[in-house]
Amino acid sequence: MNPHAAQPTSLLAFTRSLWAHQLLIRQMTRREVIGRYQGSFLGLGWSFLNPLLMLCVYTFVFSVVFKARWGVAPQGGEENEFMFAIVLFVGMIVHTLFAEILNRAPGLIVSNVNYVKKVVFPLEILPVVSVGAALFHALVSLGVWLLAYELFVGTLHWQMLLFPIVVLPLVMLALGLAWFLASLGVFLRDVGQTVAILTTVMMFLAPVFFPVDNLPEEFRPLIMANPITFIIEQARGVLIKGQLPDFVGLSWYFAAALIVMWAGFAWFQKTRKGFSDVL
Repeated sequence: MNPHAAQPTSLLAFTRSLWAHQLLIRQMTRREVIGRYQGSFLGLGWSFLNPLLMLCVYTFVFSVVFKARWGVAPQGGEENEFMFAIVLFVGMIVHTLFAEILNRAPGLIVSNVNYVKKVVFPLEILPVVSVGAALFHALVSLGVWLLAYELFVGTLHWQMLLFPIVVLPLVMLALGLAWFLASLGVFLRDVGQTVAILTTVMMFLAPVFFPVDNLPEEFRPLIMANPITFIIEQARGVLIKGQLPDFVGLSWYFAAALIVMWAGFAWFQKTRKGFSDVL
C-alpha cells in the first residue's frame, strides 16, 4: 500500500476494511479500554465509578438545589431524587457516548505518528477503535442504570431491547464526525480544544438535565437542533416509559447519519496522504 496514493472513499471500501481488520480492531479496542486505566488502583472499576460520581453530583445540584423535576414517577408512587437520577442518567449515557468519540478524535492521528510514518497501517480503523471503546463505557453505564432501575423503579420491560436501534444512528453520526475531526486535527491543532468546548455546550443545550417541555417555546427549536436531543428523547422513551421508538424519525436520522459517515470517511481517505508530510 502506497501511503501517498489515492485511497478508496466508498462505504463498501470501508466495510471491506472493517471485515479484513476485525481482529486488529478488537485487539486495539481492548488495549484502548485497559490502557486507559492501566496503573490505577481501581483499574476498570473507574469505568463504573466515574458515571456514578457524576450522576450523584448532577442529581444533587439539579434535584435538590434547583428543585428540578421531570414529571416522571415510578409506578404507584411519586417522583423523587432516585427517579430524577434514573431519567438524568439516560441523557448522560447518550451524551457521554457522543462526546467521548468526538473528544478523542482530533488526537487520534497525532498520537499515533508511528502508524503514519513507519508502518503500513489501516489508519481508517483508528476512529472505529475509539468508537468501540466509547461503546464499552456506554455499556458499563447502561448496566449500572439497569441495576438502579430494577432496584428503585420496578420490573424491566421488553422495549429496553430496542435501545441499540435507537443509539445506532448516533454512533454512525459520531463515527463520520470522528473521521473528519481526526483528519482536521493533524492540520489544525486547536481542533481538540474547540471540540471539547462544543461537546460541553451541547450537553447543556440538550435535555440532559431538564425536559424540553419546561423550556419557553422560542428556545425549543435551538434544543431540537442539537443532534443528541432526538436520541435522548427516544432513549428515555424505550428505557423508562416502555414506548416504541419513532421509527420514521429514526429512519430520517439514520439516512442523515449515513451521509455524514460516508462524507467523513471520504474526507479522511482524501486527506490521509498528507498526514506524513505534516507530522
